[in-house]
Amino acid sequence: MNVLLKMRYLILIFCTCCFQLATAQTFSYPKLATQGKTIGTFVPNNWKAIDTAYGDLNNDGLEDMALVLEYNFPVTERRAYGDSETELIKEFQKPRILAIFFKQKPSNGYQLVLQNNNFILRSEEGGALGEPFKELSIKNNTLNLLFEGGNDWRWKLAYEFKYQHKQWALIKANNTYYNITSGEISDKTYDFIDRRLKQVDGNLFSRNAANIISEEILYFTDLRTLNDFKKPWTWEITKDNFL
Repeated sequence: MNVLLKMRYLILIFCTCCFQLATAQTFSYPKLATQGKTIGTFVPNNWKAIDTAYGDLNNDGLEDMALVLEYNFPVTERRAYGDSETELIKEFQKPRILAIFFKQKPSNGYQLVLQNNNFILRSEEGGALGEPFKELSIKNNTLNLLFEGGNDWRWKLAYEFKYQHKQWALIKANNTYYNITSGEISDKTYDFIDRRLKQVDGNLFSRNAANIISEEILYFTDLRTLNDFKKPWTWEITKDNFL
């Protein structure tokens, strides 16, 4: 490498480091607009909407809206892993926001009812498969989120939240963990209303012939909500069993 190329390389590294430092020091989550009629009203500068969903969330017959927003630049974040209170890992990635809006009548606009800066997995949190965020949808008056990731061992996480008592309560979830080579699979379905966990262990290639099915009661005090559930993989429901 000649002297000129070395200088260009060093300048590039220096500029990248300065950008990362400046971004980390100046970044803060914006407060989204509380009222508006279009998606553009709720997307701050340097942010973009990467997914949208429409449907009735509060059972009033009107079509509400949910958005996932992503910042245009990576910043340093401290993200919870495992124990959501004590185990924080520093990540350099693009922040995301989940926002939910109720449709208003007669204005035909939207009112912000939730801004969550933590729960949506970032693009770097899916392991070797890359982007883990797969789907945002509204079905049967519930908000549904789907994530996938992993490598040889892969996982799928599905969450179903319902608006009740002015909270977004987690009422159902599914956690699938499987090996793409051996076919070994464990599929757990949670019903937090009935407080039941159904687990299916078997093999992807045996077509359910040798599956082992078990059920157990879930013990917890209150339903988890989007306000106190920091992010996927941070709720230890039973010992060494994270959702």
